[in-house]
Amino acid sequence: MNKIYNLLNEKFVIALFKKEILPQYPEFFDIKQIKISTIKNHIWETTYHIIFKFQVTFATNKQEDKIVFIYCTAHSNESRLNSYEASMLLWQNNFSKKNLNIPRPLFYSTYFNAFFYEGVIGKNFYHYIRQKNFVEIEALIIKTAAWLAKLHQLPTQNIKNFNTTNNRIETVTPGKIHFLKSILVSYPYYYEVCCQIYEIINNQEKNFLNNNKKRWLIHGDAHPENIINTGPNNIAFIDFVDFCLTDFARDLGAFLQQLEFMTLRKINDPIYTKKIQQLFLTTYFNITKKELDSNLQNRIDNYYNWTALRTATFFLLKAQPEPKRAHGLLVQICQNLKLRVNI
Repeated sequence: MNKIYNLLNEKFVIALFKKEILPQYPEFFDIKQIKISTIKNHIWETTYHIIFKFQVTFATNKQEDKIVFIYCTAHSNESRLNSYEASMLLWQNNFSKKNLNIPRPLFYSTYFNAFFYEGVIGKNFYHYIRQKNFVEIEALIIKTAAWLAKLHQLPTQNIKNFNTTNNRIETVTPGKIHFLKSILVSYPYYYEVCCQIYEIINNQEKNFLNNNKKRWLIHGDAHPENIINTGPNNIAFIDFVDFCLTDFARDLGAFLQQLEFMTLRKINDPIYTKKIQQLFLTTYFNITKKELDSNLQNRIDNYYNWTALRTATFFLLKAQPEPKRAHGLLVQICQNLKLRVNI
């Protein structure tokens, strides 16, 4: 039997949590019950890729019990240790505060390749985009800029390089060889343009990183679905799989591209989209006191194009492809890079 099924067994999980989690909550003295549900449940004969949710009922010294939602993310072939260590670093650097927050890291299991954490409660940023809730969108833009500014200003001396394969475009998973080969097989008419786009983007990043020693901590996957509105003036980022040391412009370019892509799709107002993109940048640079010079703008634009390429690739290669959505992104990238190609 696949060992991950143990995490769907309440008795097993209660014993595990009493050992690993209960000591971290001194206000509780016992675990009375755990209700288990699945968010992602890909389980094969011996391998798995899962996200489980545990509704844990803790016994307190008061009359009322307390319910806490604890999550587990695990992959049989990919360690989640990077996510755990990144979360611990941020938690220890005041990202445990309510206004700029993250889920509370609890423990890492080498046996399951699993990271356990206390979840945050709230709606993600994309929810408010879909609802066209302009007041909340603009409030979240400001808080997102503040969260990323705080992250990028953390000192990096003696900081572990959490994810060496993720800190450059040419080594990030799934990587050039994998995605270009897949496009050549499935969409050969896009292969040449994707190669050209990739080489331009990769070379621009290499030019900066090879000539600059400074690195910054970045989230690595900054987009509205990874940003949770946890209450008035409060925000939390989730999903630290891509957390690493590299150029902070990557977070800015990625977020701007995904923000634009999602708002144009759901709100369809280019002027409003430009307005909130500018609000994000203005807030970020007011906090960090950095100068948005031409060099930095080019780096942001480069990561914007890279994120658009990754999104286009996703639409081409996912289980149910959407080539029309990919085509529009590839046309836009070619226009941005002034590539004269017919696609």
